[in-house]
Amino acid sequence: MNIHPILSDIKNRAFKPVYLLQGEESYFIDTIADALEATVLTDAQKGFDQSIFYGKDVDMSTIVNSAKRYPMMSDNQVIIIKEAQELKWKSDTEELLTKYLEHLTPTTILVFCYKHGKFDKRKKIYKVFEKAGLVIDAAKLYDDKVAPWIGSYMKEAGWRIHPQASVLIADYLGNDLSKISNELDKLMLNVPKNQEVSMDDVERNIGISKDYNVFELNTALAKRNALKAYQIVDYFVANPKNNPLVMVIGQVATYFTKILKYHYLIDKTAAAKELGVHPFFLKEYELAARNYNRRKTFDVLNVLKETDLKSKGVHVPSNFNSAEILKEMIYRILN
Repeated sequence: MNIHPILSDIKNRAFKPVYLLQGEESYFIDTIADALEATVLTDAQKGFDQSIFYGKDVDMSTIVNSAKRYPMMSDNQVIIIKEAQELKWKSDTEELLTKYLEHLTPTTILVFCYKHGKFDKRKKIYKVFEKAGLVIDAAKLYDDKVAPWIGSYMKEAGWRIHPQASVLIADYLGNDLSKISNELDKLMLNVPKNQEVSMDDVERNIGISKDYNVFELNTALAKRNALKAYQIVDYFVANPKNNPLVMVIGQVATYFTKILKYHYLIDKTAAAKELGVHPFFLKEYELAARNYNRRKTFDVLNVLKETDLKSKGVHVPSNFNSAEILKEMIYRILN
């Protein structure tokens, strides 16, 4: 999701009278709400004209009555309802809010932060929200979009980060953007602005091993480097908390799915876009495709499917543990 136009409008003081910020990705919701909280009023004005409520602690009548008031010390008043999904969204309370949204107080900026799910679009009030102000759907980023997002985040802040470092962070931290942004902020405190953030910087400041991670495991498998692959697996076995079996299987499966997709691309010049990877990594996918033909890639994906079942206790000997499941998986991929 691109929230930059919204943030730009807020910076330029082009505010909407009501915001419904809803969806699975809390980071986008918090970023917009924080921008409004920081921009509309000065610190001195906030004591008079800013109200922050929490959904589980407030009722709709209190919100609506507050929204109808006029500001005391500024041109606007700001009302932010955090955890708005905890509000009692019933027909009578929705009708109360609907009436307000149809007759807005022009000096009020009303913000609903509805997290961890989507607002029901079938409700009449959803259409009223859309007509009255701004509604966003803060969807989770797909895994293959996280590394590019990291690059954009750093670029906007004035830093550069190597594509491999972005992928390393994405592979390790997943798609929790709030967690990722916190770690990137730490990186920017410790790496000079004129220096590209490297794999070494990530290892030193975030604690991710640049040599022993799923990203490097996939590279070792692509090159059919058995020694390196088993070294990484041994590291995973010794550090299971940071390298859970399910996560490792899932990321290796994602990698080989892209190899299979590469095999079927008619126009290989558009491979980076089609695979959703940085052009820097194309040579590795070309090598992997040579080392794993179509038939073998299908075989590998079947191995990964079986390994996933074993990790969940299906069709696995009672004396098998995570280490043995992982080592068997690598052996079957390479042979």
